[in-house]
Amino acid sequence: MSQIYKRVLGVDPGLTRCGVGVVEGAIGSPLTLIGVGVILTPPDAALELRLLQLESELEEWIALHKPTVIAVERVFSQHNVRTVMGTAQAAGIALLVAARRNIPVMMHTPSEVKAAVTGSGRANKAQVAEMVKRLLNLESIPKPVDSTDALALAICHIWRGGANTKIAEAVAIEKSRLAKLVKK
Repeated sequence: MSQIYKRVLGVDPGLTRCGVGVVEGAIGSPLTLIGVGVILTPPDAALELRLLQLESELEEWIALHKPTVIAVERVFSQHNVRTVMGTAQAAGIALLVAARRNIPVMMHTPSEVKAAVTGSGRANKAQVAEMVKRLLNLESIPKPVDSTDALALAICHIWRGGANTKIAEAVAIEKSRLAKLVKK
């Protein structure tokens, strides 16, 4: 069975700090860090300008690193509505940029990412960061944490994305089959 190598751009969405990380690899093969960073937007700038800057810099990351898929953290309800709105808006920009370039997107929950990287869906940020360092054979943990989280998203997708895609395809086939039965 041949390995399917992927180059994944992980996006940890945030309006002030948006983590980005590109990892290449396949299940059962060593992972390679391609690029890591954080997109910063000024908190005092108008929202539309911050979103425009985020879009522009994500486009640059895609042009430079040519990912085959983009993994974005699924936004969860948080206690701070203002934070969740900014996170959702940043995630929307990542989805828009991917759609414009016809790059597949997968959304992963924080607990799914933690479980993929550490073996526990309840791991803390320090545990995730340490495992990212080990899995990518890095000398130090990338800073800030947003960039480490983006790498964890990319790793999660490489290891779990294929299974998630197959499940989604199977569900779509079954829904189609059931819809045809209902029409009869």
